[in-house]
Order: sequence, then C-alpha cells, then structure tokens
Amino acid sequence: MEKLSEQERSQSLEPLVSAGWRLVEGRDAITKAYEFSDFVSAFGWMTQVAIWAQTWDHHPEWSNVYRKVDVTLTTHDANGLTALDIKLAKKMEQIAQQMR
Repeated sequence: MEKLSEQERSQSLEPLVSAGWRLVEGRDAITKAYEFSDFVSAFGWMTQVAIWAQTWDHHPEWSNVYRKVDVTLTTHDANGLTALDIKLAKKMEQIAQQMR
C-alpha cells in the first residue's frame, strides 16, 4: 500500500474534513472524536466498524470512554495515509450516520 499523493490527499480529505476529521499534528494521520447517545451505542458502532476493519485487514487506533470514541487512522506499513485510511474513515462516517 502506497501513501496518498498530494492530489489524492486533497481530493480524499476534503469531504472528511467537512465531516469533522482533522490532520494529526506531527504525524501523517487523521483523527476524529465521535460522540454517541450512550455507551451501548458507542460500543455498537465500534463493533460494526471492527468487522469492516478486520475484513479489510486495516485496524484503527481508537479508545472509548463512556459514549465517546476517539479514532486515529494511518497505515503503519506505509508510514502515513493511504487509500485504506480514507476507505475506513468513510465507512465509519456511513455507520455513524445510520445510527443517528
């Protein structure tokens, strides 16, 4: 897996930034904090995302406290952002929208 080119980054990140994702300072990664109505909803979202992450063999850095889930995406093998990070971020957004 190769890191995103500058053109790919620009095109791919724009809609994610609009959805609340931001670049991580000092790393080639993106991050977002999701907030749900309660712990069960947060954990349910994580479970759905985990199934996709396992299927795609691409796993997020994340933590959960009560109804909040903090996520960071980067591709460790590529040492930066790749198409897999964008794909997983979009899937996270889709699942979160379905839960609202």
